[in-house]
Amino acid sequence: MRAVTIGGFGPPEGLVVVDLPDPTPAAGQVVITTEAIGVGGVDALIRRGSLAAHGFAVGHVPGTEVAGTVTAIGTGVDPAWAGRRVWAPTGTGGGYAEQALVPAEVLVPLPPGLSPVDAVTLGGSGAVAHFALLRAGLSPGESVLVRGAAGGIGVVAVQLAARAGAVISVTTSSADRGDRLRALGATHILDRAGRGAPGSHDVVLDVVAGADLPTFLDALAPNGRMVVVGVMAGPPPADFGARLLASFRKSLSFATFSTDTVPTPDRRAATAALFTAARRGEVIAVVHEVLPLGQAVLAHRALDSGAVFGRIALVPQWR
Repeated sequence: MRAVTIGGFGPPEGLVVVDLPDPTPAAGQVVITTEAIGVGGVDALIRRGSLAAHGFAVGHVPGTEVAGTVTAIGTGVDPAWAGRRVWAPTGTGGGYAEQALVPAEVLVPLPPGLSPVDAVTLGGSGAVAHFALLRAGLSPGESVLVRGAAGGIGVVAVQLAARAGAVISVTTSSADRGDRLRALGATHILDRAGRGAPGSHDVVLDVVAGADLPTFLDALAPNGRMVVVGVMAGPPPADFGARLLASFRKSLSFATFSTDTVPTPDRRAATAALFTAARRGEVIAVVHEVLPLGQAVLAHRALDSGAVFGRIALVPQWR
């Protein structure tokens, strides 16, 4: 099969097309012939070498979610999965390929009327947004600030928070993006530094982190909760905890969140419910662009430029 690998850490041009052996499913596994592949911020972090210390090496195949058709099953897998169209997370990678190998236990069927592109636009990002808002304990009528709201996680978080009856502020980089986020349910539009709206929030959902994270801790109301789901701007200052202690009397809470800690059945159920909501038009899959897998370099250039609104999807074509 053909796949895209990291030929060298650094700029997008380090992504290269290679031929790899077709995967063979072991017990409990299936092979998905891909029809769409999600492009996420973590793919860019891995490609840059930012996560090399966590075991990601040159030759890695990026891509943490795919949608397509189950074309091979291993022993112990229900034969009914064969030939079904599904969405699946691929763990830490393996998605930028014509075929992906995943455990059968993670498969989520695609409902009729939901495209593979919409599935990879909503699947991984939607699960993060859903469970992060649960972790924050967001209640109807509370104020939530979504930092980095124009990205894949952010656009779903805005919609889910709106459905939950929250008052939503967002940070973004332009008036046009602000208008698009307002159409998804945002109430107040802030600039990237958090200026432009009320400065007190019950919940901050942060996809960005980086040096400015302490500023957003300061924006929490008494009993406020910050949940960090991404580090696209890098880690926060090493002493950011001092900001929490300085606000001791406000009883603030800080948490990180990864769907790696969510039991597989719960994640599957939440993703299936999100797909059903999308099919009904209750949640919108915000697709920035669909590109051939052979042009993954272009997808990563867009990620690095900060120009993506929603998510980019790749399809297994080569030009």
